[in-house]
Amino acid sequence: MALAIGKTQAAVVAIAGGLLAMVALGAYGEAGPRQAVAVLIGGLAGLSLYHASFGFTAAWRRIVTEKRGGGLRAQFVLILLTSAVSFPLIAWGHALGWPTGGFVFPFGVAAAFGAFLFGLGMQLGGGCGSGTLFTAGGGSTRMMITLACFVLGSVAATAHLHLWGRLPKLPPKSLIREFGPHGAFLLTALILGLLAIATIIIERRAHGSIAQPKPTVSFLSGPWSPMLGAVMLAIVGIATFVVIGRPWGITSAFALWGGKLFHAAGVPVDSWPYWTWQRGALENPVLRDTTSVMDFGIILGAMAAAGLAGRFAPVWRLNRRDVLTAIAGGLMMGYGARLAYGCNIGAYLGGLASGSLHGWLWLVFGFLGSLAGTRLRLRLGMD
Repeated sequence: MALAIGKTQAAVVAIAGGLLAMVALGAYGEAGPRQAVAVLIGGLAGLSLYHASFGFTAAWRRIVTEKRGGGLRAQFVLILLTSAVSFPLIAWGHALGWPTGGFVFPFGVAAAFGAFLFGLGMQLGGGCGSGTLFTAGGGSTRMMITLACFVLGSVAATAHLHLWGRLPKLPPKSLIREFGPHGAFLLTALILGLLAIATIIIERRAHGSIAQPKPTVSFLSGPWSPMLGAVMLAIVGIATFVVIGRPWGITSAFALWGGKLFHAAGVPVDSWPYWTWQRGALENPVLRDTTSVMDFGIILGAMAAAGLAGRFAPVWRLNRRDVLTAIAGGLMMGYGARLAYGCNIGAYLGGLASGSLHGWLWLVFGFLGSLAGTRLRLRLGMD
């Protein structure tokens, strides 16, 4: 079925598709078929994020400013759908010949500060880790500034991470190990269910009823309903577990990109403790890094989605406030993500889908930072 888009938008779709194929072929040449599939999974993520406008940032802000919780409930569906597959894979994958690992990390003072800083920065920057990628790919020039500063903040954090690591922390705790995959899933569903009920109560008290979600208009050109977005992103998360053997991540690639740029410019990043055990990543082609190729896929998938929607139209004139908040937000998110083991995808979604306690703690401190960032946005007169 032909889409009614203009020649310019059709060219955008063709360019994005061609670049996605080139990246996939390059990844195949560097690391084999699994790496090429990772590119395509990233492309599906970018398409889904764009068509569903599935950002964590706006959903966290709307529950505060508008008392609307539909975005949060869609996130909870995404987490539960992913966990329904990831928990058994983590628990029994090795025995079944399908080795799968989760993100289970300690959580302490540094991670709490990092999650708070990230939450604050995402409201100023206008997007989280995945949101930054898909909106930049969709043609947002402001988000390109945010992404550049996200990379800078990420690599700056690697210079100090060994010092932050000396601060007190709780040991890593796996709910899957403690309660088994079924018990861990029931506990996760119970907590998320209670949170969903709380959002419904808040919304009904403020508005008298729950807002009806926007329906899916077209699968190819969008827009999608939030729930379709949640289902498609759950497919992305599950595919990442199955193909890559670990949760979906975003921001470690940003630190790598910055590290490579600094290294090429003569900055001795390879002597920093963070990079001494990742020297190979600094020296190897970027297409060997799975998180990087998935991120490239997200950008190009979102670019194709914007073209399919007829909405790829970069705006090159930005006001001073937009530029400054993009810079500040990107730096905060980059630095905070390294301290807190990632962003909304790697730490929040990845942590909860791994059955890790740190994912829940990241949610608490990340939301507090987001609350502070929302208040600051209002003071700055940002929409």
